[in-house]
Amino acid sequence: MDVVDFEIKGAEMQFVEVELDPGEAAIGEAGSMMFMDVGIEMDTVFGDGSQQQGGLFGKLMGAGKRLITGESLFTTIYTNQGSGKKRVAFAAPYPGKILPMDLKQLGGTLLCQKDAFLCAARGVSLGIAFQKRLGTGFFGGEGFIMQKLEGEGLAFVHAGGTVVCRELKAGESLLVDTGCVVAYTQAVDFDIQYVGKVKTALFGGEGVFLAKLTGPGQIWLQSLPFSRLASRIFAAAPQTGGRSREEGSLLGGLTAGSLLGSVMGGDKN
Repeated sequence: MDVVDFEIKGAEMQFVEVELDPGEAAIGEAGSMMFMDVGIEMDTVFGDGSQQQGGLFGKLMGAGKRLITGESLFTTIYTNQGSGKKRVAFAAPYPGKILPMDLKQLGGTLLCQKDAFLCAARGVSLGIAFQKRLGTGFFGGEGFIMQKLEGEGLAFVHAGGTVVCRELKAGESLLVDTGCVVAYTQAVDFDIQYVGKVKTALFGGEGVFLAKLTGPGQIWLQSLPFSRLASRIFAAAPQTGGRSREEGSLLGGLTAGSLLGSVMGGDKN
């Protein structure tokens, strides 16, 4: 397990710089690298970087886990082959926060949403976790499968908007919008709960089910799930004919050319 130093930079669009000693390495999602110092060797491997000593079967298992969670079949390993300290940076895919997770302090396991993982120190295993309840799998927002990060090193996950960490005591529960759950420790119980009223479910705008998280353990919540951001972008995108929904007003339909034509035409009367 490599022990790496890091520095998170930026505000809305963050990136993390990981400092590698000679021989140390970091693993990152395909396409997440921002820049790296000369002397770092980049190697794309099949499956999970932590499975490379397990032979062909280990590689296939690592790749299969990543494919099920919707990630790329390949992982990139960045190894410092130079004589001094080198840095490699990984950028967040959309506005939000990058969270450093010390898996050793979290009991060795962290469960997170499928697209949360950004990068980690070499030795962290990327696996899958299945939801034990059918209802949670169907209506929990993340489906039956979540990412499982295992090991004793540092892992970095990304969440949208502002992120809050809550410590739940044994038996303490919190109701959360299903899309706002970023990660939680293994001892936390993840279930779903019906909102209770038909009118609220149909017109409340918060969905029919809420996530019910019960301690003991830590949970991380995000204020801007990517699905919510994508739906707002889609709603504001140009519709058929190249016109956005906001252009349906009287003034929105008047282009500079049509307005000029109207003025010129009016001079003849």
